[in-house]
Amino acid sequence: MAKFKLDEVDHQILDMLIDNTRIPFTDIAKKLLISAGTVHVRVKKMEEAGIIRGSSLTLDYHKLDYSFIAYVGVFLQNTSQTKFVLERINEIPYVTVAHITTGKFNIFCKIRAKDTMHAKEVIFMLDDIDGVYRTETMISLEESLNDKKRLMHTIFNEL
Repeated sequence: MAKFKLDEVDHQILDMLIDNTRIPFTDIAKKLLISAGTVHVRVKKMEEAGIIRGSSLTLDYHKLDYSFIAYVGVFLQNTSQTKFVLERINEIPYVTVAHITTGKFNIFCKIRAKDTMHAKEVIFMLDDIDGVYRTETMISLEESLNDKKRLMHTIFNEL
């Protein structure tokens, strides 16, 4: 399959969708002075090319009383246990992200909890998984940067 080429209109559509995945195509069309059908066709092409993969909802975890964030590095007894351990991690709903990594940790996780006591329970759940040698935890004091658009604009400028 040939590489899909994005133009400036595609960039602007993506820009608006990143800000609000629920924005109606008619609103995008009005802002870009194009038809809603054009927006629909372009989004569909970007989906088919794999550039857009679904959409997501952003929750305010503070309002849901899950504002405590910690990052947990997981050390395995043996790297051959990675798949098994990831399957067990996937069963813990408070682990929102997990990466297989090189370097110090075998797996690196992001957890969300209600408070420090709840975080301790989640960390103990990770520690109790067969194959986990030990964990190392870092507490997030504040999320200072979470800007999806900066990278997108850099990528567009490189194209």
